[in-house]
Amino acid sequence: MASHTDKAKHLKLPAMSRRSLLLALPAMPLAMRAMAQQAGAQPIPTTGLHSFELRVSDLDRSVEFYQGLFGCPVLTRIGDTVSLGVGNDGQYFTLAQVREGEQPNISNFGLRVPGYTRYQLQSLLSEHGINRTVDSFYDSRTSAMQRANMTWLRRLPGESDTMLADNHELFVADRDGVPIKLSSPDDCGAGDESCTPEPAPTEGLIELREINHLTTFVANYQLSNEFYRRLFGLENQAFQAQFPTLGLGNGTQFLMFVGGMQDGVPSQTGRIDHVSLNMENFTVASVLERLTQYGLSPRGDGEPAPLQHWVTMRMPERGGAEPDGTPEVYFSDPDGLHLQLQHHTYCGGGDEFGGTCNA
Repeated sequence: MASHTDKAKHLKLPAMSRRSLLLALPAMPLAMRAMAQQAGAQPIPTTGLHSFELRVSDLDRSVEFYQGLFGCPVLTRIGDTVSLGVGNDGQYFTLAQVREGEQPNISNFGLRVPGYTRYQLQSLLSEHGINRTVDSFYDSRTSAMQRANMTWLRRLPGESDTMLADNHELFVADRDGVPIKLSSPDDCGAGDESCTPEPAPTEGLIELREINHLTTFVANYQLSNEFYRRLFGLENQAFQAQFPTLGLGNGTQFLMFVGGMQDGVPSQTGRIDHVSLNMENFTVASVLERLTQYGLSPRGDGEPAPLQHWVTMRMPERGGAEPDGTPEVYFSDPDGLHLQLQHHTYCGGGDEFGGTCNA
């Protein structure tokens, strides 16, 4: 493979006129200052995954589906969103009605960042070269990639039209345009307001313990990993083939980025493929039995359809258990969104339950 030096010898750069050079000079100190800021910026500490959001086609149907399966309490009802609690450690996920022209998707995930105000976090993000914008600034754009490396405050629905931070949520988009919500560990989906949980109408068939990980398809997985290492100080927890898992919080949670090695700016927005939830009393047979009891059917050939379940074996060459691999259980919700269910020790590594991580 040719070195960068060899490539440079054959690279023909366009000539720059004296006038063009003089016009560019005033911007050079700003660019150099921005690079220096990024080089010296300290990582923003996080204590783990906090939330994720599903954009769904029928909000009431999805609330009924997830409460019936998991027995999740309702934490908040704000506008056309409902937040459901996960486990006993303050995690939650939000169900939101799709916007006009939007397809159902896993739209964002949240990280816990203790000890900071939203405005302090925006200042820290600016040190990493991430610029401030406002939610309405990019909402009408056709390309979600235009929010990449941006941070903004999103006002929660309600009567208040003020710009006070307490009725806003803080987001930052990574290099692939994937939004991340940064919030206090006490946040329950209502900004700085407290939540009064509404118990689920039924107990649910599966008891969730925590949000475990998200897997996202990106243009260049190495550059995405570098982005998260630099911004949040994350480190490798395990490897699945060439793809590292970036550890979060308590030693089981992680983020994973898979995809190609596209040079330069990504040509399309990153896509969160699935969310994984850890659970109590996990065995493959018992989980499939409960999913079937709830009305889901086994996946056939081809791509999974809504309301199906399936198992894949992550083999030893992808970090799974010797010799037959680590089973990973998936299901699709009423909109066909993919979720994974695993044992509460799952960390993306080896052994029967994927709980051996020593990267």
